[in-house]
Amino acid sequence: MKDLFGKALLDYQNGNYTEDIITSTNISDADELPIPYLFRSFSEMPKLEQKALQLSKGKVLDVGSGAGSHSLYLQEKNIAVQAIDISKGAIEVCKKRGVIKAEVKDLLKETETFDTILLLMNGTGIFQELNHVVTYLKHLKSILNSGGQILIDSSDIKYMYEDEDGGFWMDTTANYYGELDYFLSYKGEDEKPMKWLYLDFNTLLTACTSVGLKCELITEGDHFDYLAKLSL
Repeated sequence: MKDLFGKALLDYQNGNYTEDIITSTNISDADELPIPYLFRSFSEMPKLEQKALQLSKGKVLDVGSGAGSHSLYLQEKNIAVQAIDISKGAIEVCKKRGVIKAEVKDLLKETETFDTILLLMNGTGIFQELNHVVTYLKHLKSILNSGGQILIDSSDIKYMYEDEDGGFWMDTTANYYGELDYFLSYKGEDEKPMKWLYLDFNTLLTACTSVGLKCELITEGDHFDYLAKLSL
């Protein structure tokens, strides 16, 4: 990885903001991801994120922390939080913004245990593919304290395959429809394409049941998105 995401965050943090990140997928056209949005305050966050932060308690792990907006809010509430991200630039920004505990780390390498684990901004994306979901859920279960909770959000993107007549054009011989190829570019450079997973709630529920996790729908957003709570 070139860590273009981290580079963009650092540029913004250091006052060198001139353009936004461009993202696209194999089923959607290029779209701008405004970098200021990644530095948003609590009041600017979607209601699903606000709800997840309000439910957070105990020792918290903020997975895929990005610029650290969630971690900073929790710190202000005197909640102990550990931010992790695979982007070196993102973690550097977290530290510059005042996140006390921030580390470059892959979720599957995390060994500490937590009372709340946050996976927000399509938290299931980190699973990459449907056949990786059980591996990640088993690991999350192993680092969750008794009485703890995993708060995760995603969207059912079936609507993206709907045609004007209300029918669906999904290839039934292809992989699960929420598995996407994700492309990112910044300042004329292209990042290595990555896999990104959107998971409908029922599929998440089935996977959780298979590994002995309870899965509860907490709230739904305005556009096929939802927040779920997983527990032992």
